[in-house]
Amino acid sequence: MPSSSPPPEENPAKIDLPKTEDSDRLKRIRHTTSHVMAMAVQKLFPKAQVTIGPWIDYGFYYDFDHPEPFTEQDLKAIKKEMVKLINKKLPVIREEVSREEARRRIEAIQEPYKLEILADIKQEPITIYHLGEDWWDLCAGPHVENTAELHPKAIDLENVAGAYWRGDANKQQLQRIYGTAWETPEQLQEYKRRKQEALKRDHRRLGKELGLFIFSDAVGPGLPLWTGKGTIVRSLLENFLKEEQLKRGYQGVVTPHIARVDLFKRSGHWQNYREDMFPMMAEDEQAAAAEQGFVLKPMNCPFHIQIYQSELHSYRDLPIRLAEFGTVYRYEQSGELGGLTRVRGFTQDDSHLFVTPEQLESEFLNVVDLILSVFNSLHLQNFKARLSTRDPESDKYIGADEAWEKAENAIRHALQAQGMDYFEAPGEAAFYGPKLDFIFRDALEREWQLGTVQVDYNLPERFELEYVAEDGTRRRPVMIHRAPFGSLERLIGILIEEYAGDFPLWLAPVQVRLLPVSDQFLGYAEQVVARMRQRGIRAEVDTSGERLGKSIRNAEKQKVPVMAIVGAKEVESESLSIRTRASGELGSMSAKDVIEKVEGAIADRTNF
Repeated sequence: MPSSSPPPEENPAKIDLPKTEDSDRLKRIRHTTSHVMAMAVQKLFPKAQVTIGPWIDYGFYYDFDHPEPFTEQDLKAIKKEMVKLINKKLPVIREEVSREEARRRIEAIQEPYKLEILADIKQEPITIYHLGEDWWDLCAGPHVENTAELHPKAIDLENVAGAYWRGDANKQQLQRIYGTAWETPEQLQEYKRRKQEALKRDHRRLGKELGLFIFSDAVGPGLPLWTGKGTIVRSLLENFLKEEQLKRGYQGVVTPHIARVDLFKRSGHWQNYREDMFPMMAEDEQAAAAEQGFVLKPMNCPFHIQIYQSELHSYRDLPIRLAEFGTVYRYEQSGELGGLTRVRGFTQDDSHLFVTPEQLESEFLNVVDLILSVFNSLHLQNFKARLSTRDPESDKYIGADEAWEKAENAIRHALQAQGMDYFEAPGEAAFYGPKLDFIFRDALEREWQLGTVQVDYNLPERFELEYVAEDGTRRRPVMIHRAPFGSLERLIGILIEEYAGDFPLWLAPVQVRLLPVSDQFLGYAEQVVARMRQRGIRAEVDTSGERLGKSIRNAEKQKVPVMAIVGAKEVESESLSIRTRASGELGSMSAKDVIEKVEGAIADRTNF
């Protein structure tokens, strides 16, 4: 009797795809694979000069100076050569040499980029890693001990991109080859599957298909333009948070988009954040030389401080919670821009709370509760909390050690009081204070930073903020910076991909579309739509004149949550034949019942 194959698993084991920083083994694999790739490139293209080749989140890259552009066929040839090198089981040998010896070897092979890299290495001795006897590079490691530890079916080369040497547009343009490497072929296949799924969910593609936003070369990169439908989504999210804030005692404020540079000198942004700010606008050369002019704001906090400082406050007035959907501008490098998730102009759901030291813990916990409530309403459940502290060895932070210790301990104590799980990330704090970041993991296991809460003793000190205490003395308030969404642009980009463009009913730009079987039923459909709009339902009639099947497909493509078919029977009985994306065919219902049910579902933020 022939043996039968076992039935497929109903719930196959989930394949974990850790980031490089989370796996010492993957760090060694990816770093070594990048060297194998560079060796393969130089074997096939002797004119290519190597520059840097670090590991990144899910793989690695190497930058090359080569006179001809690398093609898809070149990548295939490079990968084939990599497999040959891996199968040779080359030992990976670490060697320590003097700076003079390293320079001599580099000059012998005529690779000037390595000389620049050598000049930047401060520690002695210099470390070199060899692959066998024929190739080496300056490197600090770590690596595997032999290329036999690399699985040739667990690596792939992904694409070629342009990159400037040292990230400077005035320097040589290089070619960057991106690759990925894993411990097993199964991990590589799962990584490719997720990449394909990411392409389907890509918010840049879906945003265009759904007509939510555009980018225009005439306006400039990183500056999105919102269409009518996209503005609906933005407005709904803004109004949702404004309602939540109103319940919790926030005051809405509005501030300008520009300010004198002196304001940001006092806050410390000009000194510590200048590279991320747009250039100063000065009236003339003399003003420019004296650094007197205006800048686009990168942050809202100095403006809110001015509002607080405009009058003297008593302890009875505190906490004061100022909130603004304020658009800020940051000069991101063009190579770092990415749809809505990395832009140059974005709107923060920003708020600054001015509290007494005694109010700090309770107000901090109230902010955390607000953020968790927002996430719950948006069905964003898969997240973790990160306490971002300063790196004591770095000089980028302002303020006294005592203030930093008080702020960090205040956050820790609040989190422990609530019993919230969190992890610490030294060196990730803002330059003026520690913060609690909420890291969301999406449907494809990618991580995004959304909400953030920061405790700040430094800006109140720099701006000499005061309140009158109960005993009549003047004291410093503490500031809490918070943004549950982070930025509307990034949030909407993430939501598009998380929902695959299929927004829940309450957020959908078009909630109901009526599909008349023929033009003779347009009048009835338009009457029903008018009634829906009077009740706040975003409804429209398909007036395209297409056949019903095509109209349904168009509505499905546009991710309309509720479709209502209108024919002779529906007109006669004043009903609608309902079809939804969430539940499929629901059959005939009276128009009155449909309106009430849709209205109720929107209010409850549930599906129809």
